[in-house]
Amino acid sequence: MLDPMCGRYVMARAVGDLLAQFDAELEEEVSLPPSWNVAPTDAVPIVLERVKNDGGPQPVRQLHVARWGLVPSWAKDPGIGSRMINARSETVLEKPAFRKAMKSRRCAVPADGYYEWKQGPGKTKQPYYVHPGTDEGLVFAGLYEWWKVPTANPEEPAAWLLTTSILTADTPPQGAESTIFGKLTELHDRVPLPMDADTMAAWLDPAAEDPADLLDLVKAGVTGVAADWRVESVGKDVGNVRNNGPQLIHPEEALF
Repeated sequence: MLDPMCGRYVMARAVGDLLAQFDAELEEEVSLPPSWNVAPTDAVPIVLERVKNDGGPQPVRQLHVARWGLVPSWAKDPGIGSRMINARSETVLEKPAFRKAMKSRRCAVPADGYYEWKQGPGKTKQPYYVHPGTDEGLVFAGLYEWWKVPTANPEEPAAWLLTTSILTADTPPQGAESTIFGKLTELHDRVPLPMDADTMAAWLDPAAEDPADLLDLVKAGVTGVAADWRVESVGKDVGNVRNNGPQLIHPEEALF
């Protein structure tokens, strides 16, 4: 993993709700069960915009299902994706794994919230659930990539693996308007980059020509988007990927 944070998150909304929220369409029918313990290499929803080949002037916003952990097109093995669930915003324009995707394959990654762990005495760790103060959910800036399965017929849909990564940045300093960033800093010095609706529209635009400007736009909006976030201690069961269900996000008393 390039950036050891945001290694688990929650995505429990139904496909129909996501389509309505993001005014998106499906290229093909998908089945995506809710998950309260999304882990690397799991199937996750992403939102992207594509210019279709029918000659239409406007890009089409679509919902797709991708594997969490970006696999570069040049990779020999998809296993590399498990180490690329996050992309550091400071280096994403230079890193060979991300720079091409940053220019033309940007996406949004919906989530309800994400988990972080706080180190305690000895080997003890306390998981925390970070989520917005409303029920609208989150949307993170992401990248996507298509990887061709070497042994498959390229004309078949199964020949192409769609993967994604979530961008991260330094946790903003605590400001007078909100104490959330002080709490987040106690958990990790980095955060996944969230977006509001306007920023997401700019990020997804396939006609955008300057990815560096887009990065600045997203990073500048973090303090506003995250100002109402909540941080709640939860049970240790979230640490096992085999555990799932809404009970994982129920607040529990912190161990330390």
